[in-house]
Amino acid sequence: MKSFDIELVGKIGSMALIRKAEHDIDYNVFSRIGRELQPGMIWVSSGAVEIGRLDYIKRTGRELEGPKDNIMTDYSAQGQAILMEEYRRYIPKAYSVRQFLVEHTHFNDAEKRKNIYEALMRCVEQKAIPIVNYNDAVSFEANRCWELEQLRFSGHERVVECIDNDETASVISTLVHARYLLIFTSADGIYLDPNNPSTLVERVEGKDEEELIAAIDELQDHCIGASRSGAGGAKAKLEFIKEPVRQGTTVMIASPRYSIKEVLTGNCPRTVFQIR
Repeated sequence: MKSFDIELVGKIGSMALIRKAEHDIDYNVFSRIGRELQPGMIWVSSGAVEIGRLDYIKRTGRELEGPKDNIMTDYSAQGQAILMEEYRRYIPKAYSVRQFLVEHTHFNDAEKRKNIYEALMRCVEQKAIPIVNYNDAVSFEANRCWELEQLRFSGHERVVECIDNDETASVISTLVHARYLLIFTSADGIYLDPNNPSTLVERVEGKDEEELIAAIDELQDHCIGASRSGAGGAKAKLEFIKEPVRQGTTVMIASPRYSIKEVLTGNCPRTVFQIR
């Protein structure tokens, strides 16, 4: 039996936190997630940029104009405060809430990676819930691309980019050796045909890590498109989960319409990746 340092790493995407038709936050999603979070869980949350954008529009009646990097920085800085406020509102009062803003450089440096691991482990001991997000407010695209290129040039075997929070969640899951990695997305899981919900793939299994990875490779051939501009889509999600799978983590992809407990116990539609 494998031992695990953390029970669950979860991730939710920006669009799953938004009521798109009303141009507003989906408070029900925050409530449903928040009340279930407990020590031993790490929550990776997108949403700062989109929530900051909606908040700015509400206050000014217009969107920001200018260079994309500047807009992303400004929306992210505005949305982070609201994002954390909503998690604090719904997470049980007995638990502390801690924000971790990470960048690709933190996971490509052994000392920084160690520091993140130790800080996350202290959260368990100190009954705190870590809320993790990529630090868009200070890591602009041109600088990020240059830093990643320098890492590749210096001979790093595997360069972590963390451009997508699906990758951030997978990297953290690998770092803390989580029992479960749960990715909440706008769909009920992975479909063979993205336009046909009846083609939901409920289970992807293998007798060992390598057989499971081969099954994931095959499934990737059916995955096209993404929920929005800038998102990696199902194919990217499947690529990111391979490393956690290799260390024995059970991965689940599901909709935030359901609770964490429902997903873990199989009482809702989902796609599960696990060793038999």
